[in-house]
Amino acid sequence: MKRIPIILACIAIFAATGCAPKKTDTRDRAEIIREKILSADTSSVLVVAHRGDWRYAPENSVAAILHSIESGVDIVEIDLQMTADSVLIVMHDETLDRTTDGRGKVSDATLEQIRRLHLKNGAGLVTGHRVPTLEEALIAARGKVLINLDKADRYFDMVMEVLEGTGTARQIIMKGGGRAADVHRLYGKYMDEIIYMPVVVLDRADAAELLKDYEEILNPPAYELIYSRAEDTEMPLKARRELAGKSLIWYNTLWSTLCGGHDDDLSLEDPDAAFGYLIDTLGARIIQTDRAEHLLSYLRSRGLHD
Repeated sequence: MKRIPIILACIAIFAATGCAPKKTDTRDRAEIIREKILSADTSSVLVVAHRGDWRYAPENSVAAILHSIESGVDIVEIDLQMTADSVLIVMHDETLDRTTDGRGKVSDATLEQIRRLHLKNGAGLVTGHRVPTLEEALIAARGKVLINLDKADRYFDMVMEVLEGTGTARQIIMKGGGRAADVHRLYGKYMDEIIYMPVVVLDRADAAELLKDYEEILNPPAYELIYSRAEDTEMPLKARRELAGKSLIWYNTLWSTLCGGHDDDLSLEDPDAAFGYLIDTLGARIIQTDRAEHLLSYLRSRGLHD
């Protein structure tokens, strides 16, 4: 009986000295990443895999999504199309020709017909992988990573039905370049769950006005910024100042005219001049790339990613 007071005293000492066991974060990984965006956390840089890791498996395939997750990617970007029988599938092109061994428009083929096709890899060779539905892709990613749905605004009511059915609405980033008032009217009812991210082309004469409108009407947690020429830094630097402490900045390094030349190709020669410039000078905290593992390695070397 005398041991109980001793045990209680030890617990009190541990708590007072900061030696008490640390609480474990029980949230799934997707929720943790979501919170980083919503809180404008700049302590790390989030990595977006463009169409999944298509250097490992065919673009927009379940295997490409799963490999991205295993690599430590935070967000996977996928594209949507709709079949002739109104099923949402994961595919970039409106036609089947480039990415499968089929031919013709996606919208002219039923899901059953598309199920028979095989995906091609990045070299254009036919593989054993199949075209996934949106539902299948979301189930593969559930709880593990955020998903950026591209081309989703064409049928977003249908998309929401799939998100609700799979319990993945809180994992979704939707982006677009529409006017803030129109976006709020069309998608405002979804924004308690999904993250809406405006795309702003900083080369446009009205870029500053667009940023102001988005902030006042939508107050988005992140912006995708685009600028084409390395020398045109006035607006990128202004945007960094304006968004500091309020919203995260997303840049695409897929090709040069999206990021002022600081792209994936340059990163192979000089990652500091590519990724480093976007992070350190322009304030990027989300980067979409076709070389996710290369970017992850760079960020980890700088202590900017787990």
